Amino acid sequence: MQPLVSRTVLVLVALPQELDAALLGPQAVVHYTGVGKVNAAYMAAKAIRAHAPQLVVNFGSAGRVGLCAPGLVEVASVLQRDMNAEPLAPRGATPFQGGGHTLHSGRAGVVCGTGDSFVTAPDPWFEAKGVQLVDMELYAVASVCARENVAWRAIKFVSDDANGDSANDWQANVRRGEQLFVDWFLRQAW
Repeated sequence: MQPLVSRTVLVLVALPQELDAALLGPQAVVHYTGVGKVNAAYMAAKAIRAHAPQLVVNFGSAGRVGLCAPGLVEVASVLQRDMNAEPLAPRGATPFQGGGHTLHSGRAGVVCGTGDSFVTAPDPWFEAKGVQLVDMELYAVASVCARENVAWRAIKFVSDDANGDSANDWQANVRRGEQLFVDWFLRQAW
């Protein structure tokens, strides 16, 4: 009898509305984190410890705030858009924390800003920092991965334009990225 091969790809998604886990088949372990950085960090740490993955993939919806193609996009780097402890540290930087405050996936793609708010208006800081997408979980997931020495990737579906219509647009589009992500995931050589 051959031993079971452990699954090495952990997929973290905020909500079941964004992805039906069964669609990825046996090559992935899927966990739903819940919305926001605290929930995402907690579930990322718990799932990484339980499954010891070689790779974490964060999938979910995101709002477009800069030049970014519609549809499915890969994230190159992420920063905290709501960490603002000025004058102790510049916006986006956690005070008294060494190292960089922008986390890099090692892949080409867009810049994402993570925060615990649903963006519905422009913010000049986004443009100044090159932020193209906003979400509510990725920085927490990437931070836990960095601390646990686990590679990460993030694939986001542009669900809205982060404006006054975002809540309605998100509701209307949240499931539209699911099949695009499943197709992308199944084409990968895991």
